[in-house]
Amino acid sequence: MLDLERLRALHSVATYGSVSAAADVLHVTTSAVSQQLAKLERETGQKLLERNGRGVRLTDAAELLVGHAERILSLVEQAQADLEAHRGSVVGQLTLAAFPTAVRGLMPQALPLLRTEHPDLHVLVREEDPLHSMPLVLRGDLDMAVVQDWSNEPLPLPEGLHKGAICEDVADVALPAGHPLAGRLSVDLKELAGDPWISSVPDSICCDWLLRTLRAIDSEPRIEHMAYEFATQLALVAAGLGNAILPRLGRCDVPPGVAIVPLAEPLTRRVYAVWREEAARRPAIRAVVAALRSGVPDSAERAA
Repeated sequence: MLDLERLRALHSVATYGSVSAAADVLHVTTSAVSQQLAKLERETGQKLLERNGRGVRLTDAAELLVGHAERILSLVEQAQADLEAHRGSVVGQLTLAAFPTAVRGLMPQALPLLRTEHPDLHVLVREEDPLHSMPLVLRGDLDMAVVQDWSNEPLPLPEGLHKGAICEDVADVALPAGHPLAGRLSVDLKELAGDPWISSVPDSICCDWLLRTLRAIDSEPRIEHMAYEFATQLALVAAGLGNAILPRLGRCDVPPGVAIVPLAEPLTRRVYAVWREEAARRPAIRAVVAALRSGVPDSAERAA
């Protein structure tokens, strides 16, 4: 009989392209993955990997086995979810990724609540941009992800994923204190056309969204600096180096030299959790979504 963990190792190598990458995802050593694959080769009587330059490639036999492994792993996950649902218990481990402000703004409230109400559930949280976390959920490397989209730019939900709303979060504009509009009660985004801007890093959902939003008011926005953390963006704003658009959820302390001004036409992002269809019946999924909603701060509007 084929060993499940050995199939998981082969599937991870096929998904991520190398033994070392598979080891990182599985949180084991490269030696452990190599040993699992060697045992799988002995079980099947087939060669599964061949050297390809500095890396490896899957043989035809391995490709055939990977197709079966994907279906088997999906069925195992569904069986586990059905058993948990039948028992009605919130137990086990749940791996959760969230973008940085969701980690800062939601997790310090949600995780202690889960630990108190469901002590047999262990939640492992890591920071991840939605553009990266959603494919990881689809592949089964994560159980759930907290992601975001914007009212002016919805994020498509891939087939095979379910979602549950957490909250809505309004964004304001951060201006240098010396900016001519810094003293206003509100500002229209069009009034800031031609200004220099500070964005998140390339290939992140926030950077892509900001560029498209600014192009609606300015043919070629002046993105002069990029920083992943909002605290760094605010420090650059305080230095007079540009404006930034900052959601309220998880916002850090605003330093001197920065004016936070609401937008006349608010930009709102929607925060929600996503998980695979196979896991939809897990009581742990429902418990985590409920805790995340309970952890929404007053600065954001909790989903019903």
